[in-house]
Amino acid sequence: MTSTSLNTNPVPIRSKPRNLATVVVEHLTTRIKSDDLKVSEKLPTESEIMQVYGVSRTVVREAISQLKAAGLVETRHGIGTFVLAPSHHLGLQNSSIVTVRDVLDVLEVRISLETEAAWHAATRRTELQITELREVLQQMRDTVASGAHSVEADVRFHLLIARATGNQYFMELLGHLGHTLIPRARLNTAQLNRDDPDAYLARVQHEHEDIFNAILRKDSEAARAAMRTHLSNSRERLRLAQEVIEGAG
Repeated sequence: MTSTSLNTNPVPIRSKPRNLATVVVEHLTTRIKSDDLKVSEKLPTESEIMQVYGVSRTVVREAISQLKAAGLVETRHGIGTFVLAPSHHLGLQNSSIVTVRDVLDVLEVRISLETEAAWHAATRRTELQITELREVLQQMRDTVASGAHSVEADVRFHLLIARATGNQYFMELLGHLGHTLIPRARLNTAQLNRDDPDAYLARVQHEHEDIFNAILRKDSEAARAAMRTHLSNSRERLRLAQEVIEGAG
């Protein structure tokens, strides 16, 4: 079985190394959703993707991992990676998550899923995954320090933890939710709560650091507790934002 050609000239990516995979993912996702890469077709080989985008094999594998987590492709061992048909994943379509109440409900599901994901990640994580998590944390620090939003890095942090579980279903479910993982990707909760943005982001960053440090120590119970604290705080911040919205209405 031959793979689909990307049918394009080399597309060198000018970005920081830790962002290269995201750029490849965005480009391939666009090709898939536009039906340029069709359902059941085989993706180009790793070498072909490396050549087209001018990236390393590590970047290509990370990109494929993210596409798998999002439910867009599947890898069949010894054969290749294939485009999947759209799936509703238990009804958790991003298009149905519209209101603040919807995001609050998703947070309740996430608390159940991600506290256990953190527990497993602390037990099973590899040194490479620790390196990746550390890089994302640094990216968040750099982004916040520059006064920009760190939503993309925040999403990746949570997806890397799901990946560190070694369980494809954690990756699939959380990957499908995408930006709904991060409430501030939907609305500015700090502004709605009349909170100082810098202090707000510093608190969120500290929560991420606690999760990372527990996973680093392989302390499963501490990782679970830190993730629960982080998500519970996110839910409370969002609940307060909802009160502001309803009061304004």
